[in-house]
Amino acid sequence: MKLAVIEGDGVGKEVIPAALQVLDCFDLPLEKIPLELGYGKWEKTGQAITDADLEILKNCDCILFGAVTTPADPNYKSVLLTIRRELDLYANIRPLKPIKGIKGVTGNTDFDILVVRENTEGLYSSIEEVGTDTAWSKRIITRRACERIAQVACEYAAKRANHLTIVHKSNVIKADSLFLNTCRDVAQSHNVIHNAMLVDAMAYDMVRSPEKYDVVVAPNLYGDILSDLGGALVGSLGLLPSANIGEKKAFFEPVHGSAPDIAGKGIANPIAAILSVAMLLDWLDKPEQALIVREAVEASINENIMTADLGGNSTTVQVTEFLVHYVQSHC
Repeated sequence: MKLAVIEGDGVGKEVIPAALQVLDCFDLPLEKIPLELGYGKWEKTGQAITDADLEILKNCDCILFGAVTTPADPNYKSVLLTIRRELDLYANIRPLKPIKGIKGVTGNTDFDILVVRENTEGLYSSIEEVGTDTAWSKRIITRRACERIAQVACEYAAKRANHLTIVHKSNVIKADSLFLNTCRDVAQSHNVIHNAMLVDAMAYDMVRSPEKYDVVVAPNLYGDILSDLGGALVGSLGLLPSANIGEKKAFFEPVHGSAPDIAGKGIANPIAAILSVAMLLDWLDKPEQALIVREAVEASINENIMTADLGGNSTTVQVTEFLVHYVQSHC
């Protein structure tokens, strides 16, 4: 099993080494393939990701990714969008579940939402043009993409509370009707209870009553925004992991960005990257090991071994050392 390891830029260079220390506790038969991608590579070579890099990734089974800085330059090729598209990692899975001991902006801890985001099209199609007076982006919605993301969402819903919320804006953006109707058809065929929410109403209601929601399926942009909003509900973007899943390959990353303002200061929260390792372990069919990682995170918070974004005063290294010790003593 080959695991590509991409630290990327900014705090990615701090949180991915931390995540690897936790992963290495389990002594799994993983061949790690380090790869440099992102803004730092673009500054040196003029390319953030090359065709050769993509070939390496295509020859790996899974990817552990940190974060990349994306400059406001029309010639910069998005690393994330390129990987997701080229490897057809069409399902972005983002759990929004509070961790005991941490409260978000509303104080509500009685929710467990799973955002299932279509990952390959929508407004992230990369078909766009920026001119002096006019700029446009082409938004693509296809039945095939809608069907397969709805299928994934329904499979998750069936394992949970069997409820699916379909997010759309078809009252204004008529292309959303294809997403909405296709998801409804798939949900009905799977006997999954479902409802639909306009994306603006959904954002409001997620803050007001997050406990109402189970699995949420959304087009690319809506899912991106709603899951980041979920970071405020959980307590920090530094707590949110994610997975990008395809038919045969998978890509795991923290939801947060490269955070250049705190990079190199030793205060980056490694928990999202480490919980992304837990999602990787689930994908590898190692649920017991994944559970140990999640219990380690809860233990660190219970012991107040936390970085500043969570109200603690521990460094990245101190949090990592605690988690590694916990995992080693429980596996």
